[in-house]
Formats: sequence, structure tokens, C-alpha cells
Amino acid sequence: MNRSKWVPLSLTAALVTGSLLAGCSSGSGSTSGGDAAAKPGESASASPSAAPSAPVKIQMAMAASGLPSPENDDIKKTIDKKLNTDLQLTAIASGEDYKNQIRVRISGGNFPDLFSVELADVKEFSDKGLLLDLTPYIDKDLKTAKDFVLSEQKEIIKKATINNKLYAIPRIGDVPFSTMWIRQDWLDKLNLKMPTTLDEMMAVAKAFTEQDPDGNGKKDTYGLTGAKIGAFASVFGGFGAGGPGTFYEKDGKVMNGYYDPAMPDALKFIKSMIDAGVVDPEIMTNKANIEVQKAFQGKAGMIFRGWTDMAKDEFVAQYKAINPNANWVQISPPLKGPGGAYDGAYDYDRPSRYWVIPKALEKDKAKLQKVFDLINYVSSAEGNRLVMYGLEGKHYNLKDGKVIPTDLMAKEGNYFNLYQITGRPNKEYLEIKFPNQAAATDVAIKAPRIKAFDSSVLPPTGYNKADADRFAEEELIKFVTGKRPLSEYPDFLKTFETTFQYKTFVEAGEKQIRDQGFVK
Repeated sequence: MNRSKWVPLSLTAALVTGSLLAGCSSGSGSTSGGDAAAKPGESASASPSAAPSAPVKIQMAMAASGLPSPENDDIKKTIDKKLNTDLQLTAIASGEDYKNQIRVRISGGNFPDLFSVELADVKEFSDKGLLLDLTPYIDKDLKTAKDFVLSEQKEIIKKATINNKLYAIPRIGDVPFSTMWIRQDWLDKLNLKMPTTLDEMMAVAKAFTEQDPDGNGKKDTYGLTGAKIGAFASVFGGFGAGGPGTFYEKDGKVMNGYYDPAMPDALKFIKSMIDAGVVDPEIMTNKANIEVQKAFQGKAGMIFRGWTDMAKDEFVAQYKAINPNANWVQISPPLKGPGGAYDGAYDYDRPSRYWVIPKALEKDKAKLQKVFDLINYVSSAEGNRLVMYGLEGKHYNLKDGKVIPTDLMAKEGNYFNLYQITGRPNKEYLEIKFPNQAAATDVAIKAPRIKAFDSSVLPPTGYNKADADRFAEEELIKFVTGKRPLSEYPDFLKTFETTFQYKTFVEAGEKQIRDQGFVK
């Protein structure tokens, strides 16, 4: 099949590529033959036993940024040498531009050999017969990859299954990053104990607002800042609710957050905080990470945020430059309420990417095997270490079997994750890449959370999720800011169901979650 060059839709799109995807994707004339995929940990056998006469071009595409030029790409060069490939990865910074270009290619029959899409696209493209059904391949040809992702997330394969067929290789999902953070130095200044319950948090928030914790003689501090409803994740968790719109299990049933009987109570508590004046008055309009800057500037003493924004060395340096005595710490365990102690909800089995292979590639068995070899290699012990840490002796050294990063890992390694097709063991990776943040990452990973199933849910045809979500957020803000009485919560649900067909979406979600076996 002749393939046309991928022409960018926008000349201003941020496109960084090892080599532009052009030419014949599957007609290289190369052959590949080789052994089956390696068993986990058998790094050398992940490559085929007989090298083809010329490198096999593999076109790979994803929405991302930061890819270096091919001559400076140590990961590409190492993989190419190992597998006798010419890996051509295109990374497009804008997700919207990426989606548009993928659709242009698909409409022209000019598929990449391996590309990343969202779950809704997996369903759409598979329904149209455009994607390779991986079900016949997953247990043998992709066994290394399968065993690897299941070793980290035992349910993740289900998340890439459509109509009982596997159409995507899921990338291991991220671990939780967010917790409630608090100014320990403010607690010390006011002789307050670390809060352990929602009621204690309210008391501390009042003290932070009213008792001049920064000592400047002005009433210019608040208990809590954040961005919109998400700032109160720990409150929802304390009431045993998974958060607005979240799907989770409760009392043996699939529950949607809006229908949780605890939801109005959680909203009432949030309203009490806002009414008491202990919350950043701009919390519902904060944008562009301004809430973190407010926290660093000493305008609030608590924030629900990821350790990536609070504990990294550069951010600690930022708030220490403003106030050397500032000391942000995590509240652990989570704040306890009438429904338990949870730092909100988290979808532990959500793939961070869905990698698909075009069905057309099935006609080129040699190239298809090479794609399988690539996926298996980056899932093997040797290959996964490469795409996590780079080159031994350059980006890291081994000491007693432990990876010790060099300065070059931090300087050159920001793009390595683009080659982590199936992901990485997150806890190990974070401890090595961010040793100074090991304690913070550990707290975030171990914090109890309500297990969500949101990534199992695809909206039914005709359902406008964006409009529904926008309406719901606007109404919840009205409830907690007193612009609409909480007594009208049932009326809100009725409008949600009639005008926006939300009940149809919930019923579809319940069925999908049950069909995947998450709730019996």
C-alpha cells in the first residue's frame, strides 16, 4: 500500500519528530522472523533471533513533546541497534492537533504502525474495523507486555477491551499524586495540632484565617485555597462520597457520585467552610495554577495538591525564597469524617495511554512481528530499564544492583518516558528519579482512596458529556456558595436527567462496569 506523507494541519503545531512519518509504512521489503516474546526478566530474548538484512521502519505516533533529534536520542539508537529497527517516533505537543492529524492519516489509509489514542477512539476505530484485534496475540506474541502490565495493575487489560475483544495495549496508569497539604510552621506558630478530622480541619482553617499565622499584623490569610470543587476532595472522601460524577462501588452496588446520599451532606460541609470565610474567596475562579502560587505566597495554609507541585526541589526553593520558615507537609492519614477517611477517589486501573495497531498491518507479518518485538522489549527487564533510566554508565550507574542516577539523567532524561509504551513500575521509578521526594510520593501512593471506575465508562451515542459536566459544575458551585439552596438538590438531579439525559449515561456506565467485572 502506498502511503502519503503526513502533512501537518497547522504550521504552528508544535511538532518534534525523530523522523517525519512518510513513505510506505508496511512495504519496506524487510523480513523479520524471530522467537516468541521473552519471559519477564529475560531481557536478551526480547529481540528476534535472526536479524533482517536491513532495519525495519516502524512509525510510532503520540501526543507529547520534548523528543530530541534522532542523533541525540540515545533511546532510539539503542532500541534500533537491539531490534534492527528504524524507529520513527512523531510527538505532537498539542493533543487536539494530534487527534486531527491522526484522523487525517486514517481517512487517507495512511496509518502509523503503532499509535496512541483515547478510549473513545479505540471504540470508534475498532467499530469501523480499522484496528487489529489483539486477542489472538496477547497470550503468546505479546506475553512479555501482558505479564508486565498485569504485574503492576491486575485489572488493566479489561480497560482496553471493547465488546470482549482487546484492541489496545494499555500503558500502566499513574499512581496517586495528590493529598491535603498544610503549613506546619503555621500550626506551630498558633500552637495547633495536626488536624485528623474534618471538624478539626475546620477549626484549624478558622485559626489560619483569624489568628494572623504569618505574623504581619494583617487579616490577609485563609484556611484553604484550591481550584473549584476539586479543592475539597478530602471532604467528599470524609463523607464516603467518591466525588461529583465519579463511578465507584458502595454497598455492593455501582454508585455515581451525584446520586450518593452522602453528596448533599458533603456539599453542606463545604458551604459551611465558605460561609465561615475560611476559604480563598477566589477558589471557584482560580486558574492556571494560581492557587499554588497563593499557597507559596502565604495567602492560605491548606491546599489539596500533588506532590509534583509541592515537594519538588524547585518548588520548595520557590516558597522558601518567599519565607525561609515556610514548611508545607502532607496531612496523613486523610481527614476522617462521618463516611470514613479517604483522600477522594482514584481510578487505580486507568491506563495512562492506549496503544493501537492498524488492522492493515496484519498483512505484513514481518513488520507486525517487529512491532510486537518493540512492545515486548520495552516491557522486559533490560528494555524497561532503558526507557526509564537511559544508558548505564551515562545516565545512571549500578551499585549493588541499585540504579544511581547521574547528573545527566536529570538533564537529558525528560523524554525517556515517551518510549515507555507499556509504562513502568511507578513506585520504584519515582524513588529513583525523585529521591528527595520519596517520603511525599510514598504518602500519596499509600493514602486510602475510594476506588473509582471512571475509565471503564464510555458515554452512549448522542450524550454530550462536556455540556452535562459544565452544567453540573455550575450548579454545585451555586449550592456551596449559597446562590442556590441545598434543598433544591433533587430538582438539580431532575433537570440533569431530563435536559442532559444524565440517567442514560449513568445506566450505560453501570452496565459497562459490571460487564468488565469490577462490580458483580
